[in-house]
Amino acid sequence: MSRVCELSGKGPMSGNTVSHANNKTRRRFLPNLNEVTLISDILGQSFKLRISAHALRTVDHRGGLDAFLAKAKDDELSLRAQSIKKEIGKAQVA
Repeated sequence: MSRVCELSGKGPMSGNTVSHANNKTRRRFLPNLNEVTLISDILGQSFKLRISAHALRTVDHRGGLDAFLAKAKDDELSLRAQSIKKEIGKAQVA
């Protein structure tokens, strides 16, 4: 299971741990990933996704999973999220 957000594409970053003596050692900054269940209003179905806390706040701000995926770029989304976005698009047309 990779440490990448399924909706925003946010992944681990690297940087330095700086001690009081200003010694620098490499470290990793991991995203705050949570496994959440989001409900699609259009499909009437729930989806279990592993997303960052920042992405969860953005989903709430935009008005739900459907609105978030409508604005999201495909290159940031995981394959599973892209398939959910396609299903929502088909359901809106029909």
